[in-house]
Amino acid sequence: MSDFQIAIIGGGPAGATLARLIDKRFSVLLIDGKTGSAESFRKVCGGLLSPDAQKAFAEFDLTLPKDIMVDPQIFSVRTIDLQNNSERHYQRFYMNLDRHKFDLWLENLVPPTVTRFFGRCRKISAGDGSYKLVCRGNDGTEKAFTADIIVGADGAGSIVRKFLYPQKKIRRYTAIQQWFPEKNAKPFYSCIFDPKTSDCCSWSISKDSFFIFGGAFAPKNCRKAFEEQKKRLAEYGFEFGTPVKTEACIVLRPKSPFDICTGKGNAFLIGEAAGLISPSSLEGISFAINSARLLAETLNSGTEDPSKKYAAKILPLKLKILVKILKCPFMYEPTLRKLVMKSGISSINVRERK
Repeated sequence: MSDFQIAIIGGGPAGATLARLIDKRFSVLLIDGKTGSAESFRKVCGGLLSPDAQKAFAEFDLTLPKDIMVDPQIFSVRTIDLQNNSERHYQRFYMNLDRHKFDLWLENLVPPTVTRFFGRCRKISAGDGSYKLVCRGNDGTEKAFTADIIVGADGAGSIVRKFLYPQKKIRRYTAIQQWFPEKNAKPFYSCIFDPKTSDCCSWSISKDSFFIFGGAFAPKNCRKAFEEQKKRLAEYGFEFGTPVKTEACIVLRPKSPFDICTGKGNAFLIGEAAGLISPSSLEGISFAINSARLLAETLNSGTEDPSKKYAAKILPLKLKILVKILKCPFMYEPTLRKLVMKSGISSINVRERK
């Protein structure tokens, strides 16, 4: 007999949501390295909650506590094309928040019936109708668990995805982000395109007394590309100063809906571990919440073939990824981007105060 019926590897938005929604009749283990300490794992993220993610929470009738929110709340994005030396402002309805506090809040919503293990899963093996998980705790001790069902909610470097699809590759970038004391005269949020240093996007956001700059870069020479882009932005007018901290992680960027893998047998993938992340904006929270909800519905229904049913339920999310893939050329192909920005479609005129 297994230790648990369901083991969830990863306690971010996907894993914490699944743990919250799964029926209490299941014995559930949630494995995550995140705690409230300063040394705890922290997601490299600008910390903006998109309208799609807001809608996902609204459907659960959840409201964010005020201590998760940060200043300022910004209503437009400066879209900067460094290659074409052009800039436009577009209205956006993002919520500026503390991403680490946000993740901890989601975990606090998990019911006490779920068993927690603070650490990382290091190895997975299958046998006798169950899965064995070898984990290392945050205190350095090792422990093994068995589970009938495993769920990979462990992001871009998912050990569950590697276990299920060892030969399947998906486009990967290195996300690098630095925090600086705020020196810019006016707080702002920006989305940056600079094909000289990356074929993906970068971002900046003012957050309380800090200014965050980050971007996604090809893994080879990623730090060099990051520093070169930062230099080009300083020449453009950004105020950086001395960084307080530097963060980095892997981020996925699907090229095709076929990059999305939902799992097989009694092993499932949700959120970015499944490849569910926007290839245009790298937004993943809405996909994490919605895929976790769909898997919870599948497992709670007691269907005889949960893998097939979950894969069918994910189809609308795959379609959404396809739409964003089709949108990418208008954002990332320099000539098309130049035409779109020059047209001014959907942009707003920002009136400077005299």
